[in-house]
Amino acid sequence: MKRILVLLLLSGVFADESLAFTYAQAGDSTEIYLINSFVAPEKPGIFNVSFITSIPARTKLFLDNKYEFVISDTLKESHQAEINLTGFQFTSKAVPFYIVAEDSAGNKTRSDIFELDFPVKIKVEKESNFLLLGVFFGIQFLVPTPSFVVTHNNNFFALTKEIPLIAFRSSNINYPTGYFSIEYSHIFNADASNFFRLGYKHFFATPFLEYISPGFTGFTNFDGYNGYSAEISVGLFNILNTFTVYSRYRFNTQPSHSDRDFQEISIGIYSNFFSFHF
Repeated sequence: MKRILVLLLLSGVFADESLAFTYAQAGDSTEIYLINSFVAPEKPGIFNVSFITSIPARTKLFLDNKYEFVISDTLKESHQAEINLTGFQFTSKAVPFYIVAEDSAGNKTRSDIFELDFPVKIKVEKESNFLLLGVFFGIQFLVPTPSFVVTHNNNFFALTKEIPLIAFRSSNINYPTGYFSIEYSHIFNADASNFFRLGYKHFFATPFLEYISPGFTGFTNFDGYNGYSAEISVGLFNILNTFTVYSRYRFNTQPSHSDRDFQEISIGIYSNFFSFHF
């Protein structure tokens, strides 16, 4: 019953191919759901792969029809690995691979053939690469996050720009453990309209979303309006293994003036592409 519920949620919530798990099955045996397979631009030699199987299984990955890697040597349903491909030679930037799962009875299932796309290294030496770097820089530092702000008496529209500064590495191949960031917010037509923020956000991986991230920030308008905020963000889907579209709810309070409390509902884009990693 648990697996049926999981499959229904997968098919209902992730109907669009760009958001869905990739499904592979051979016969009526173990089912394989590919979650992620990519080489990140900042780590061009590391192949990140994660997938789940419908029942506990031992798994191997076969790359380019000649390289074999053990992913899980014990029976499990969740499988994840970082494969170092430094020094490997491939004839194409799109390298085929497939997964073989073996259940407790020794029955083997082979997935469909997938493709691993190697990213183009970003070098500021050609106009095309310079443009790509400019696009990444613009999204990271210039594209603001729109927000709907609710106060005790009125509703406002706001724009916020968050810059992740310091990120802490984790065992998750897609997101850090957490990060410190600075923010600037402008609330249109409000009495107190400009705020500077400094805060920390923490990541928790989830099976059906990119992440859930609670956070805490302090804010000020440098004119006596000081307070703190508690927030929760949900990563909705990933773009190019670099940007994540998220939705956020945030409650802002000034302890000495509860009548100034306000709430925000936002949708934005997160990336730690230009962050310092520790």
